[in-house]
Amino acid sequence: MKRVLGFIALVLITGLLFAAGAAETKPAAAGLNIAIITTPSGVDDGSFNQDNYNGILAFVKNHPTAKATAIREPSGDVAAALKAAADVVAEYDVLVCTGFQFAGIGELAMENPDTKFILVDTYPTDAKGNTVELPNVYAMTFAEQESGFFAGVAAALETKTNKVAVVNGVAYPSNVNYQYGFETGVIYANKKLGTNVQIVELPSRAGTDVTGANVGGNYAGSFADEATGKVIGQQLFAQGVDIIFVAAGATGNGVFTAAKESNGRLKVIGCDVDQWDDGTVGSGNIILTSVLKVMSLNVERVLNQIQEGTFKGANMLLKADTDSTGFVKKAGRNQLAPSTIQKLDEAYALVQKAVIVPASNFGGFTPEQFKVN
Repeated sequence: MKRVLGFIALVLITGLLFAAGAAETKPAAAGLNIAIITTPSGVDDGSFNQDNYNGILAFVKNHPTAKATAIREPSGDVAAALKAAADVVAEYDVLVCTGFQFAGIGELAMENPDTKFILVDTYPTDAKGNTVELPNVYAMTFAEQESGFFAGVAAALETKTNKVAVVNGVAYPSNVNYQYGFETGVIYANKKLGTNVQIVELPSRAGTDVTGANVGGNYAGSFADEATGKVIGQQLFAQGVDIIFVAAGATGNGVFTAAKESNGRLKVIGCDVDQWDDGTVGSGNIILTSVLKVMSLNVERVLNQIQEGTFKGANMLLKADTDSTGFVKKAGRNQLAPSTIQKLDEAYALVQKAVIVPASNFGGFTPEQFKVN
C-alpha cells in the first residue's frame, strides 16, 4: 500500500512540475493588431496624421509583439472613409481613425463590439447622425480654437507688415476651430496688447462648413494639395502678409514652400505638432512657432488601457486645462521675442481658467463677437 501511495504521489508531483514548466514556456499572448486609417495626406504628413501614428509607434516600441498597419484613404470622401474601415474591421483589434470624416463609424462600432476604436477629431454618430457614446469607442476632440488663439496672438505681436492670415485645408469643425481661434487671437491682441493688425482673406478661398455656412478664411479644399497650398501662400504674400498660420495637413507643405521662396520675408506658424524641422531653409528657418494639440500621448495612453484591460469608451474634449493644447516656446525651436512668449504665457493661463474663451465653429459666437474683458 505504501508503495502504491508513493507511486501515486510521484505521478502527481511529476504532473504538477510538467504543468508548471509548460506554463513557464508558453509563448506570450499575441500583441494588439492595430490599424490607423488616415486622411489622404497619410502618416508622413509631418503634422496631424503623423503625430497620431507616432503615438501608435511609441506603444509598439514598448510592446514589441504589437503590430501597426497604416492605411491611407486617398479620396477624403466620407463614404469612402467608412468603407475603408468596414473593409478591414475584422482583421484588427484596434482601429485608429483620424479625422472628421470618420464620425459615421458609430454603426460599424456597434456591429463589431469586440473591436476597439480610437477616433481623433470627431465623436461617433449613429445611422441618424446623432452623436452617441459607445463602450468600444474612445473619441477625442480638441479645443483647436485655443491653439489657434495662441497662433493669432503670436502673429499679431510679431508681424512687421501688420497683415497676417490663416490657411486651412477643408472646413471641417476642427479646421474652422483653428481659423476662428486664430482670428480671435488677433482681435484680442488688437484690443488688449496694443497691436493694429489686419487679417487677410482671399474671397475666392472662403470655406463652407459642414452646415453649409460660409466661414470665410483661406481654404484649399483639400488636405493633400501642395500645389494649391503654394498658390494661396504666394497670393497672400503678394498682398503684404508676412505671417501665415498653416492648418492644412500636407497642403500646408505648399505654403511652407512659398515661405521658403520669399527670401526670409514670410514666416509661418506650424500646426498640431512642432514643425520646426520642416521649416529649415539654408541656415535659416521659416517657422515662427508651432501650436499644438497633444494627440500622440493620448493615443498611446488609450492603447495602454486596451492592453491592460482598463479601457472604457468615452467622448472626450481635451483642452488647455489638461495641457492638451499649447504652443512651442522651447529655445531653438521658435523665433518668438521674449516679450511675445511672456504675453503668450499670460494668455495661456487665462485660457486654462476659461477667462478667455476663443470662438469656435459651434461655440455660439463668431470671432467678431468675441468679448474682451
